[in-house]
Parts: sequence; structure tokens; C-alpha cells
Amino acid sequence: MSNSPSKEPEPSYVKLAMRNMVQKGGTSVKHFLLTTAGLLAVLVGLAYLTR
Repeated sequence: MSNSPSKEPEPSYVKLAMRNMVQKGGTSVKHFLLTTAGLLAVLVGLAYLTR
């Protein structure tokens, strides 16, 4: 079977993303906050338009 444990398992996407976030420092946090703010603005705008 291909699921047999190898010597070094591939790191998961979550682990790679976390490692990347730690290496990049504040940039990832800034982008995360901008994305969150943008998403909230879209949701509030849609709620306002469809009331």
C-alpha cells in the first residue's frame, strides 16, 4: 500500500503555513487583518443592501 509510513512524512499544509507565518513575521498578521476587515466590510455591505 502507498500509505506505509516512510522515514520522513511530508509536512501538512497547516504546518507549512504556520512555519511560513512565523518566518514572515508581521506581514502575515497584517494581511490576515486586512482580509478579515475586507470580509467584514463585504458582509456588512451586503446586509445593508439586502435589508
